[in-house]
Amino acid sequence: MANNNNNNNNKTTTLRKLKLQVQMSVDGYIAGPNGEMDWMVWNWDDKLKEYVNELTEPVDSILLGRKMAEGFISHWSDVMTKPDNPDYAFAKKMIEIPKVVFTKTLNKSDWVNTDIATGDLTDEINKLKSQNGKDIIVYGGASFDSSLIKAGLIDEFHLFVNPAAIGNGMTIFKDLNEMQKFTLVKSIAFDCGIVALHYEPKRA
Repeated sequence: MANNNNNNNNKTTTLRKLKLQVQMSVDGYIAGPNGEMDWMVWNWDDKLKEYVNELTEPVDSILLGRKMAEGFISHWSDVMTKPDNPDYAFAKKMIEIPKVVFTKTLNKSDWVNTDIATGDLTDEINKLKSQNGKDIIVYGGASFDSSLIKAGLIDEFHLFVNPAAIGNGMTIFKDLNEMQKFTLVKSIAFDCGIVALHYEPKRA
């Protein structure tokens, strides 16, 4: 028994993965110039909903930029007040999962189940990755996603490509200083028109 315990104590801790899930147009924008989202597909089919549930199942932390947090948390909090809403179960999950909002302008969180991170981005992310727990998912917004990508902190990219081109808007790859290459893990086309692309970075 003693040998087994020693073996368990000597196990190497596996870092938590940071996953990015984002809606995107065919031409690579995640929102219009003023944050417009009217081009996105909202009537998701059941298979896409199941896919997203599976994606978030191994997640126990959500990361958000401040601007994204305001809309994200208020939206799912509102859905939580409507038990008959078909998205109620998912909303409950989004509110109950602990969240971290990255901001330089707030000192404390007024949101339920939400902490504030104000330190260096790479240090804060690496600290979160090294903690015990399951995977971490980030939803945005655009500038926050861009900073994470530029710093090479994303472990999995889950890009939900919508069947629309909008010509101009917010993108998450414009701040790169050098080329980043990816390996395609999975691609799935759904009946509602969205194609889910799962990429992972090619590490040197």
